[in-house]
Amino acid sequence: MKIIYFVLFLTLTLSASAAERMRFPRSPDLSITPGALCATPTEYRYPERIAYCARDVSGWQKELAFINYRKLGYSLSGERSEYKVDHFIPLCVGGSNEMSNLWPQYYTVSEKTDLLEQLACEVLVKGKISQRDVIDLIMAVKLDLEKLPEAMKQLRRLNR
Repeated sequence: MKIIYFVLFLTLTLSASAAERMRFPRSPDLSITPGALCATPTEYRYPERIAYCARDVSGWQKELAFINYRKLGYSLSGERSEYKVDHFIPLCVGGSNEMSNLWPQYYTVSEKTDLLEQLACEVLVKGKISQRDVIDLIMAVKLDLEKLPEAMKQLRRLNR
């Protein structure tokens, strides 16, 4: 009888864990959000002269980002205020406002990646990292949050 309870407990725990994983994406899904660079810049920035697109994401684009991720099986439950529509490649490093660069980011994820983006852009402004390297770093972290501490350490060293 104890074995039956254990199996039932394990099944319920795994089911709850799977349901939580599908509540919101932990990272962009590369099949619909591979990232995109600014193709129609409003200006060029930094020593590297990086194309910059001003923030211009319509309400419809934001809703479409949610629709696209729901089609992937995410419930995106909770209050809408718990999410932001994130630029996979941030605007400050040359990202685009195109749908292929947008995804619904839950607040527990953005709390971690926003600091990374801010520091990365500071380092980029100083010309201490290339656009390609900073994009690779940010994308790697957004795809695997366990890489965040090392990335922050690397950027802090460059920011001195």
